[in-house]
Amino acid sequence: MDMEELEPRKKKAFEIGCDLSNHSIEELSELAEALDGEISRIKGEIASKESSRDAADSVFK
Repeated sequence: MDMEELEPRKKKAFEIGCDLSNHSIEELSELAEALDGEISRIKGEIASKESSRDAADSVFK
């Protein structure tokens, strides 16, 4: 038995636009969940920046 076989498998890297057919249903579900979380995080950051910009705009008007 090769020592590499005993090591845990590394998750396949995801790249936007990559071929999804090589991923299992479980991997795709985990990926979708992770991307949903990332989208929420990005939208939160956008809202924060818009709020800061609006506050700055109100000072300079």
